[in-house]
Amino acid sequence: MIHDKVLELAKKYEPEMTKFLRDLIRIPSESSQEKQVVLRIKEEMEKVGFDRVEIDPMGNILGYIGKGKHVIAMDAHIDTVGVGDPSLWEFDPYEGKEDEECIYGRCASDQKGGMAAMVYAGKIIKELNLEDDYTLIVTGTVQEEDCDGLCWQYIINEDKIRPEFVVITEPTACRIYRGQRGRMEIKVTTHGLSCHGSAPERGDNAIFKMAPILLELRALHENLHYDDFLGKGSLTVSEIFFTSPSRCAVADSCTISIDRRLTNGETWEKALQEIRNLPAVKAANAEVSMYTYERPSYTGLVYPTECYFPTWVLPEDHVACRTLVDAYTTLFDEEPVVDKWTFSTNAVSIMGRYNIPCIGFGAGHEEEAHAPNEKTWKKELIKACAMYALIPITYVNKVK
Repeated sequence: MIHDKVLELAKKYEPEMTKFLRDLIRIPSESSQEKQVVLRIKEEMEKVGFDRVEIDPMGNILGYIGKGKHVIAMDAHIDTVGVGDPSLWEFDPYEGKEDEECIYGRCASDQKGGMAAMVYAGKIIKELNLEDDYTLIVTGTVQEEDCDGLCWQYIINEDKIRPEFVVITEPTACRIYRGQRGRMEIKVTTHGLSCHGSAPERGDNAIFKMAPILLELRALHENLHYDDFLGKGSLTVSEIFFTSPSRCAVADSCTISIDRRLTNGETWEKALQEIRNLPAVKAANAEVSMYTYERPSYTGLVYPTECYFPTWVLPEDHVACRTLVDAYTTLFDEEPVVDKWTFSTNAVSIMGRYNIPCIGFGAGHEEEAHAPNEKTWKKELIKACAMYALIPITYVNKVK
């Protein structure tokens, strides 16, 4: 049976796949610094037999297999967050440490493991001649950690690629994920009047104006909308800034950043208005707005966008979801868990903005993301690789 051969080859190529992942871990690639890791991925894609490999003007790498009419994409972002406090790591985060069970290092789960598994799935597709009436595009995308989905805004709008569905290979512990909450980055600013700190009554302290706003935001968080599948909307204050002539002066402005998570049924307009309606915001005449992102990619390209990342949910009976469930059941002879992410992925653009169906499956665990001592599991890399090899032909057989 073909699924047995797929799984057999995924196990056979585990040493090559994990060596490739260790190479990727050893190349630091924080957002807008991904050039060297992109070149390493290009080398491996060409080595295993991809039909065509391209790097677009933003710096995303796109590997193609097949020339059929059904366009399917699989995505892994290949940028990472930093390491944080080095003293919290028990090993060098860029060593690519390995033992019998795991690969360790920054981005092992989030999410270069997904890229390694996809590339070797391509090798299996070519070796077993699993090509059919589809074109598979494997994408290694940039700047996701800074601005999730921006890369796919570019791919859809400028590269003119619109797949029938996209597999997001962020970590799911080899479960199938069909949705996530959206998010926004919101800015609230109060203004005051500076004066000498020895006579604060002569001024108007912008930090004091912010204090009751913070308390009302904490209360607002407790009362946000709840969705049966995605859960409750949330907000937290993540940053605070001020301006003042000196430490011996009254602050003349204060700004906070809010990380707002949007559940199903919430909109960006509603989220902003909820904050604008707070009594303390009105009393302070505070400004409430959305951040924008305008950082250049490693190629120098700037592609500005608002920091709004829409919620998305794929119906459980959608053909993309059924494809992954069937592929999983065929390969592993058990029913998969179908669930959702807590964090955000590139699907905020792909499905959230453009309504292109997305479905998630990946090695690694969410709790490893952005944490010290990050790791991923070899057995999950094998499962993911096998799934990625079988998904395209499973889908084509369903829609024929």
